[in-house]
Amino acid sequence: MMKQLLAIFVVGAVLCAGMAFNVKAEDYSGKTTLENLQAAFNGESNAKSRYEAFAVKADEEGYKSVAALFRAASKSESIHAEKHSTVIKKMSAEPKAEIVKPEVKSTKENLEAALKGETEERDNMYPAFIKQAEKDKESGAVRSFKGALAAEVEHAKFIKQALSELDSWKNSGKEFLVCIICGYMTMDPQLKKCPVCSAPRSKFEVFK
Repeated sequence: MMKQLLAIFVVGAVLCAGMAFNVKAEDYSGKTTLENLQAAFNGESNAKSRYEAFAVKADEEGYKSVAALFRAASKSESIHAEKHSTVIKKMSAEPKAEIVKPEVKSTKENLEAALKGETEERDNMYPAFIKQAEKDKESGAVRSFKGALAAEVEHAKFIKQALSELDSWKNSGKEFLVCIICGYMTMDPQLKKCPVCSAPRSKFEVFK
């Protein structure tokens, strides 16, 4: 009897997990590419504002390299927002963003919030948006979404690194390079050209 009850419990747990996953996956379904572009434009515009505020807090708390990271990420997000905006206008629509006042906490908490947002965009939002844009044959949107996704991968990597090495990030010295053409972000000072848009090293802005 106990084995039967355990089996029922396990099956039920798996089904619930599957339902939760499906709900998560459907968060970005049923929308047009234009609606997804507007959502991405709004999200990137707010991320720019949020990271600017996080950089100020990091400076206040003495985390100089974290502040540089947030300033670089803010620049990157602003470029993504502009890219999305351009595609929206080409689709005869007006870009719309509702900027929400950022919730600023400690630098550690701000990094945790940033990592959560970047991970969601990397793993769920942009892949879903790309899939829909490809289905709609909206090549401009596909390029814009893919460019943003490539940068979100790097953002998440650097933010995760900062969280795991937070004490050492109080020192200045870490440099971040942002491609002003597509928003790609790197810590590689030897980079010769952007791996996303092939822009030369001269088109990268340095944050430190």
